[in-house]
Amino acid sequence: MTNIDDQLIEGPTGAILRDLPSPYQSHPSGLLHLPRFIGKIRKHLKEGLPKSYQRNFTKGFDGFLCLHLGVEPSDIIECVRISNSEEELNSKLKELFPAELNCHVWNRKVVQMGMSDMALEKLEEIKSDLGAKNRPDLRSFADVIDYDEGRID
Repeated sequence: MTNIDDQLIEGPTGAILRDLPSPYQSHPSGLLHLPRFIGKIRKHLKEGLPKSYQRNFTKGFDGFLCLHLGVEPSDIIECVRISNSEEELNSKLKELFPAELNCHVWNRKVVQMGMSDMALEKLEEIKSDLGAKNRPDLRSFADVIDYDEGRID
């Protein structure tokens, strides 16, 4: 079994997990970010979600995804908690989620979040905190997450 300390490094914003899925990774349902949210839930349930991740847990992308689906974060957490396999989890999520997921709407939001005039200032602030102020290739919050967790050099 992998020790959680083996998956952590310290960065400018606190502990960084290197084993969470990218926000760009899609779930079998087609929804981006859902595998990442599920990964954070699993760590949370095992009391292994670092404080640096707890502050946005069920908020940020997690909360926006739940808002998009019309479900409470606690409902997804419960599905993960009581499921004994990926198949069972996917079945429970299918029952919980609306019939029409509108993946194209949600996925576009994930890819573009941080590009609007309102969010651009916050994106630039986060890039600066990460020492990536002069990185024009980091254009969205998902890009910044991937950079922070080492998926983008």
